[in-house]
Amino acid sequence: MTAKTVNADLPAEIFDVQTNVPLIHQVVVAQLAAARQGTHATKTRGEVRGGGRKPYRQKGTGRARQGSTRAPQFAGGGTVHGPQPRDYAQRTPKKMKAAALRGALSDRARHGRVHVVASLVSGETPSTKDAVALLTGLTERPNLLVVLDRSDLVSMKSVRNLDNVHVLVADQLNTYDVLCADDVVFTQAALDAFVNGAQPVGGAVATEAAAAPAKAEKPAKATKAAATADKPAKAEKPATLVDTADGAEGTAGGFGPDSHAATEDGSAPEGFDVKGNKDSMKYHVPGSRWYDATEAEVWFRSADAAKAAGFVPAGGEKAQQVSDEAEEESK
Repeated sequence: MTAKTVNADLPAEIFDVQTNVPLIHQVVVAQLAAARQGTHATKTRGEVRGGGRKPYRQKGTGRARQGSTRAPQFAGGGTVHGPQPRDYAQRTPKKMKAAALRGALSDRARHGRVHVVASLVSGETPSTKDAVALLTGLTERPNLLVVLDRSDLVSMKSVRNLDNVHVLVADQLNTYDVLCADDVVFTQAALDAFVNGAQPVGGAVATEAAAAPAKAEKPAKATKAAATADKPAKAEKPATLVDTADGAEGTAGGFGPDSHAATEDGSAPEGFDVKGNKDSMKYHVPGSRWYDATEAEVWFRSADAAKAAGFVPAGGEKAQQVSDEAEEESK
């Protein structure tokens, strides 16, 4: 059977790019490493059965002291630093895999080793004889990689038992299998499926959304100043008058009706004898340890008034519990 090839146009962005040998090497090493099972395992001296009894006494035998017959130097003993189960997989980005595959296919295409045929067999019946005749007419090199469309079961059955032919579907094509083959044979359907699903140089193909007509631009939002210019100005609230009568002098401290602001001379206002510190939010009662050394920033009528304003006793409750005699002495 004479080989009937198809004059197909191989896309230059897939079959005519620069071959990056170090990249191909990295991708192939990662692919082969991922294929390793990694189930190897050896036993250490602690995992080998037996050896729990000391073989002979420590001294007096003339031999080196031993503690177990499962030590590494004994036959049947454990293995030192032996292989253990592990995962050999390496992380390889998708773009690196796609670039390596493009480089491998480009190398084969530049040397005339990529072939495209309409079909491997004629008819609806599998025929290994016809497939062998077609492949022999394409090339005399022994190792062939045949790429088929996933739905082409007739061609798959025709070549799956050939020793020198490796069969893949279009979405399974990889760098390692391309490098292992002397020639790569595509069917027309497989080539179309591969080209449509391959990632070209520079990333994914532009989506249809890019070609869609641009949406009408939204009108510019009015600035806040322009929006507020048309609104009438809000009427100012009348200022509230504060009664400064005798009953309001207790509010001058800013911490409720039982507080009073500090005086200029530092003396205690009449009826206010508890000192408060605004920074530390602590109060001092007369006669307490730090009362005389503290400069009052606010005065309170009592300790309860200071607590109600959020102040805490300086040094704790016990430090501010002053006896009546001490309080009278301070006054």
